[in-house]
Amino acid sequence: MDSVNKSAVTPSKSKFARTFAKVLHIRSLTGGNQKPKFSEHVKDDVVKKDVVKSELLKKTQFKSFDDEDEKHQKAAAEAFLAKLFANVSAVKAAYAQLQFAQSPYDPDGIQSADDLVVSELKSLSELKQCFVKKQFDEYSPEKTHLLAEIQEQKSVLKTYDIMGKKLDSQLKLKESELMFLREKLVEANKENKLLEKRLNASGPVSPLDNLHFPSLNPSHFIMFHRQTIRSIRSFVRLLSKELVDAGWKLDAAASSIEPGIEFSKANDICYAFESFVSREMFDGFNYPNFSISTEPLPEQKKRQKLFYDRFTELRSTKPADYLAWKPKSTFSRFCRAKYLKLIHPKMEDSIFGNLDQRNILNSGEYPESTFFSAYSDMAKRIWLLHCLAFSFDPVASIFQLSKGNRFSDVYMESLNEEAFISWDGAPETEPRVGFTVVPGFKIGKTVIQCQVYLC
Repeated sequence: MDSVNKSAVTPSKSKFARTFAKVLHIRSLTGGNQKPKFSEHVKDDVVKKDVVKSELLKKTQFKSFDDEDEKHQKAAAEAFLAKLFANVSAVKAAYAQLQFAQSPYDPDGIQSADDLVVSELKSLSELKQCFVKKQFDEYSPEKTHLLAEIQEQKSVLKTYDIMGKKLDSQLKLKESELMFLREKLVEANKENKLLEKRLNASGPVSPLDNLHFPSLNPSHFIMFHRQTIRSIRSFVRLLSKELVDAGWKLDAAASSIEPGIEFSKANDICYAFESFVSREMFDGFNYPNFSISTEPLPEQKKRQKLFYDRFTELRSTKPADYLAWKPKSTFSRFCRAKYLKLIHPKMEDSIFGNLDQRNILNSGEYPESTFFSAYSDMAKRIWLLHCLAFSFDPVASIFQLSKGNRFSDVYMESLNEEAFISWDGAPETEPRVGFTVVPGFKIGKTVIQCQVYLC
């Protein structure tokens, strides 16, 4: 019985042992022993993540602290610069106030402005010390910046206000000067008119009052030549006015007198009329009595004295009186012939509506109109210049330049300086003569320039 029980128990234990060993072997093969290691790894990862997160948080906090500090320092620096500019503007305003107080002189204003300048310079010096010591406004830079900008704008406005007052004062001064100069101009014009009347009058010409035949020299001719030119221009002004009143277009008339000429200025067309009058009135100047008389002349020395006596006789007499006194004299015939040649019948008819003046002249008498009076005064000046020219030995000769001649400052005087500058602003090297306005004269070696219009 004992043997039976023993044999029955042993196999069952052996079977259980084998089964347990097999299970352990299977677990070892399937990795059943890794479960504890996985939990440890998870725990390690969590710890590492917490550490990294903590480090990043610390770095981020430090960086944000650095950025805020940098922004604050930048704002403080900008506020300092704003204060600096505001202070400089204040110095400028104070100095402008000081200048304004000096003219007109204001001692109290000067003292006040001087104190203000000193005060602002002290503030500027304090800012310099703050910059050296790096002492900026660390508490409220934004507020400081804003206040500085407001102060700067106030200083700028103050400067502009002072400048405005100064300019207003200068304007008033200029206006008073202008009024004074206008009064002087009116007085000068009155004096010029009086002098012009005296020069155009037929009374004695003051520079030639004490003139004697033996002492005659080119300077006397030059003086009388200038008076003659003024007389011509005075008549041309009257003629132009009459033509305008008659409905003439002066620019068209000027183009017909001097075709192909482009005038630099609108007023330059008067030179065309002066050229026309001079050309007609001086025609025949080189011939004794303008070749209108065939009377015999004495020999040279006596001829000079004859013309000088004619000059002396006429220059102290009014043209109208002389024409009435000697209606058949050489001057009277000259005056009649030149008028009929200068004033075309169509021109006279358009100006006066008739030909009465021409008819009076053809009848041997002389008109008493204002127009003929101005003409006869010009004719008298030209005739006297002619007599004076033939009083010299050698005789003063007349000359003029043709269109296209090169300009020479020895023989010519330009009436339009614009001709010396080309269209592109460069100096014109070879300006050309457009036409002669007033002829020139030559007395021995003395040259009196002719007046020309250049093109």
